[in-house]
Amino acid sequence: MLTLRSSPPSPFGRKVKIAASVLGLSDQISVLTADTNDADDSLRLQNPLGKIPVLVLQNGQTIYDSRVIVEYLDTLSNTSVFPSGDARFTALRGQALADGIMDAALVQVYEHRFRDAERRDAAWISYQAEKVTRGLSYLENGILSLEKQVMIDDIALACALGYLDLRFDGVWRQTHPKLVAWLDAFSDTVPIYQQTAI
Repeated sequence: MLTLRSSPPSPFGRKVKIAASVLGLSDQISVLTADTNDADDSLRLQNPLGKIPVLVLQNGQTIYDSRVIVEYLDTLSNTSVFPSGDARFTALRGQALADGIMDAALVQVYEHRFRDAERRDAAWISYQAEKVTRGLSYLENGILSLEKQVMIDDIALACALGYLDLRFDGVWRQTHPKLVAWLDAFSDTVPIYQQTAI
């Protein structure tokens, strides 16, 4: 049995859980909550960066981060969340964009969580927020479709939007109707999306 170290709010952990489900591997993975703030949590031995998610293999070796974990899981499945040929790079680029949106959103959350109000850097928070805004605008103006098999860029985007719902009260929905419709379609197509919501 593989073990996934993560926490329920983590969008990157959610990405791995959804990919595992799409790949038909959920029953081969147990999920063990990790506390990134706890110096005594074995997480820091499993990933020296102390970041989640981490996949612990049966032999005790570990794989991180989410991109590498999904690539590994893909090798265990008879299906794939990575298209072949040139389409692979389009999907990887889409994953990178969605991951970047998640990273920028997380930085904003951490700035509020770990700094006292008088020490917060408004310019830094705005800089990160602009990354999210640009990314969402690019995606809103692009062509989004779920008429194909669910791929890694779809999974990553759904997790990014879900994280914005969780931490930023879904404000993005007011100005991105195409993304709202896309996420509704994804949620209907991939039941694990709702099952991993908190």
